[in-house]
Amino acid sequence: MMYLDSSIIVKLLVDEPETKALVTALVGQALSSCELAIPEVRSALFGKEREKCISTAQREAAWRLFLDRVRSQEIELYPVSSTTLSKAAQVMERCHPAVALRTLDAIHTAACDLAQDFPLCTTDKRMRDAAALLGIPIFPAEEVS
Repeated sequence: MMYLDSSIIVKLLVDEPETKALVTALVGQALSSCELAIPEVRSALFGKEREKCISTAQREAAWRLFLDRVRSQEIELYPVSSTTLSKAAQVMERCHPAVALRTLDAIHTAACDLAQDFPLCTTDKRMRDAAALLGIPIFPAEEVS
């Protein structure tokens, strides 16, 4: 199982420079994330439309594709529970002061750790730094800018 942060999910839905490589690497893998991905993916798609990176039709199609992948459990979403939130607070404390981990990234990192769905698939530098500090395997192995 591979845990995807929301930015990776967006890269799978919208054509970006890393999309082809990610799709190839993730073929046949069991994929997971947490319910936080629902508003984060929606927000990111709206942002891409505002920035004129995608059209309204492309945004709507990407959103439908995401929902289809969730409904079919191609991407399994874990609930954001009080346990997840407590773990996120612990993750932030363990990473402080070395990594200034943002709240939502801490929730994703905590959900990944609780589910033991490794590696954590992210291109976010802070999340990658936090995962390395916590001993959580990371994908892709190399940092992507």
